[in-house]
Amino acid sequence: MKKDQRSIFQACNNPLRKCGVWGCGTSGTTVAYTLAQTGWFDDMVLIDPQFRIAEAEASDLSHALPFHVPMEIYAGDFADLADCGLIILAEDCNTSGIRDAKEHLRRKVQHLRAVVGNIRLYNRDAILLCISEPVELLTLLIRHLSELPASRVIGAGTVADTARLKQMMGRYLGVDSRNVHTFLIGEHGREEIPVWSSANISGIDLHRYYDGRGKDYDASMLNGLFRDMLENREMVLEAKGVGHYALASAVKRIVSAIVHDESTILTVCTEIGGTYGLENVCMSLPCVLGRRGVRQVLEIPLNEEEEARLFQSARRLRERSEQLDSFLFQSV
Repeated sequence: MKKDQRSIFQACNNPLRKCGVWGCGTSGTTVAYTLAQTGWFDDMVLIDPQFRIAEAEASDLSHALPFHVPMEIYAGDFADLADCGLIILAEDCNTSGIRDAKEHLRRKVQHLRAVVGNIRLYNRDAILLCISEPVELLTLLIRHLSELPASRVIGAGTVADTARLKQMMGRYLGVDSRNVHTFLIGEHGREEIPVWSSANISGIDLHRYYDGRGKDYDASMLNGLFRDMLENREMVLEAKGVGHYALASAVKRIVSAIVHDESTILTVCTEIGGTYGLENVCMSLPCVLGRRGVRQVLEIPLNEEEEARLFQSARRLRERSEQLDSFLFQSV
């Protein structure tokens, strides 16, 4: 249903009551379905290069609303993003059959250049949330193409992987995973950095927790859990293409922090401007999230090894981001 066909729900004064989702692939539609159940939005518009796909997904989601919370879900175009307070970019560029990583990234850059350009025509006030890979590079690209403040251009970062690691740690330690507090920082993927030096169980640092359970602190076991988490995630990606349930749940948590102005700390990725002395790089660090996006990027204590790995990660990301400028000036 197009915007001008709506009769029950009208645009509201609070822009965060309307959400846009660009890209109706598996990730985008799973996120849309997850958010449709929350009651946080009055309106949600789905956009896809193939309008019929967006229309079909919007209709299917609408048919589920009698089991959830009343709202309006419809397929639209970029003009329908004008009054959105939040726009989720589930980049859906067709790169099937492309094995060369550089060419894969070039296609995504060219695709997002057009998408973000169209978003800018209608909306320069929304928060943009990127949920596509490589999340650091694409978030940095969206930030510069949109010309929005860094605080309003966010990537899903390591939020989902942090949850995966907490779940595995909780199972190993015999506690509810919600009582496990740890961070994964840096670049999303095999090089992300577990911050064991500040990890704790409901405020009890891991050394003391181990002592209380009559065990010796075992850093090698924790690193083994981290490697198991990475291998499990890769198994999911190889078999399914994307771990969309964990991703959608992570997006839901991020969106909750924004919509409810929670000042919640989550490891989203954003362009860094001085934290740890780093500049001009987009990476995942603990960030305070609220109604206008990232309120603060936190400089948490790191041991020497963690800090060295973080600087190494920043160097890698800068080297990879140098490709973006050249891609932007190439023809599609």
